[in-house]
Amino acid sequence: VVYLVVFHLSFVMFVWSYWKTIFTSPASPSNEFCLSKADKEQYEKEERPESQQEILRRAAKDLPIYTTTASRAIRYCDRCQLIKPDRCHHCSACDICVLKMDHHCPWVNNCVGFSNYKFFLLFLMYSLLYCLFVAATVLQYFIKFWTNELPDTHAKFHVLFLFFVAAMFFISILSLFSYHCWLVGKNRSTIETFRAPTFRNGPDKNGFSLGCSKNLREVFGDEKKYWLLPIFTSLGDGCNFPTRLVIMDPEQLTVSSQNEPAKSSGANQPFPTRPLSESQNRLLASDSQWVESGPEEENVKSGSLHRNTSDDS
Repeated sequence: VVYLVVFHLSFVMFVWSYWKTIFTSPASPSNEFCLSKADKEQYEKEERPESQQEILRRAAKDLPIYTTTASRAIRYCDRCQLIKPDRCHHCSACDICVLKMDHHCPWVNNCVGFSNYKFFLLFLMYSLLYCLFVAATVLQYFIKFWTNELPDTHAKFHVLFLFFVAAMFFISILSLFSYHCWLVGKNRSTIETFRAPTFRNGPDKNGFSLGCSKNLREVFGDEKKYWLLPIFTSLGDGCNFPTRLVIMDPEQLTVSSQNEPAKSSGANQPFPTRPLSESQNRLLASDSQWVESGPEEENVKSGSLHRNTSDDS
């Protein structure tokens, strides 16, 4: 009876998570990131990249954008004709910009991003449990097969095939699930692992990391009772993300003994200075600053932490 309950429960959760991962539409940037009609016409008329960037900087001055391209340019999608929020990327398969895009998964024929990343993780977890359950229940018959204790019937081939398929899928899914658990703990996407987001002080692969506990809550939400259910509970709107990155004045970066906050860099500063208020994100309400242990975070311990709102590219 216990086996049947576990089997049906894992199968139902597996199918539910898989369904939600497939049929949840990827979230796209809101209209505030689209250029106005006048700016769009002016942008298309300009031929010099410098002039186009000036138009984009002017349009993005009130947007919660904290990352740029590697060449320090405003991230703009010519295909969708919008300024990309932080952690947002254009998917060539879906032909849309996807908020906090992780990757396009051919197994679910959908983009994995802000809107369905939790569902994707649960799909991997329940797939893992389902394969483990199948392999464990067939193991005793598999052992009997090798010891010649299994009756000579056609079931021999079925037992052998079922055990190896379940074991192979378990090993492959385990590696993928472990990798994404590591990504959640670091608050990174797969894209950010291969190409770190560029902030004012340069690329920082841990720029959006708030500490393991808060990183987990950002994906699964505050209510732990909903963590194992494939219902959307992620914090934020996909366009705005807090960051622990300290934006320091370039001269202050060379002085390790000072603990002063960042200063403004001038009118040409492409990064908005508007911080994310506590009322906008619950993750900011409990602590005055983010702390993440490890040698990678030593570069942020010398300043007060700056909170932002954004997605990546």
